Amino acid sequence: METERIRVGVVEDHPLYRAAVAGVFEDAPDIEVDAVAESVAQFAARSRCAGSIVVLDLGIPGVRGAAAVMELVRRGHPVLVVSAQTERSEVLGAMLAGARGFLGKDADADEILRAVREIAAGRSHVAPKLADVVLEAAPRRTGAGARIDLSHREAEVLARLAAGERDQDIAVGLRISIRTVRSYLDRIRDKTGLRRRPALTAYAIEHGFATCSAPDRLSA
Repeated sequence: METERIRVGVVEDHPLYRAAVAGVFEDAPDIEVDAVAESVAQFAARSRCAGSIVVLDLGIPGVRGAAAVMELVRRGHPVLVVSAQTERSEVLGAMLAGARGFLGKDADADEILRAVREIAAGRSHVAPKLADVVLEAAPRRTGAGARIDLSHREAEVLARLAAGERDQDIAVGLRISIRTVRSYLDRIRDKTGLRRRPALTAYAIEHGFATCSAPDRLSA
């Protein structure tokens, strides 16, 4: 009896890298390739396999970063991040958003295949050099740590930031000026002590702000 093949999709905006990764999976006898796309919206429109593992780059058009991970997980797809963005805040944000694995773009074909097979078997897989960050993320999934009090509007702004919206998108969505958005962001940064958007995204996910009045994150 033939073993069911692992279904894998690719979301990557760089054409050469996207084709190379898809080619690795096409050559693997135990893998069936699902949609290959440059954005989460495009993948959602093309995907034929519910629950396929998605190999995701963080720096893609549209919904990106931890917000892209959240969107794919919400749709039932285990996520393996393969990204050049391997700073602590990016890794932490992706893992807190529900990614099952994280590799840098220096990973070779064998490691990517190994990671996908581990995830298909119900396990996680991260690059050894990123293991410390992932271990740090594990206890935070329980909600440990202080949650800073934010006003309702500050929470809305933070939720939209975590959903991958730019300042101008937040302004349009909340019907306020970009200057007002940036004023709220300054207050949030002062309260949390965090400056960069990936770190704020990780904070929003960790403390539940990412679901506060969050916008519809996916558009075609």
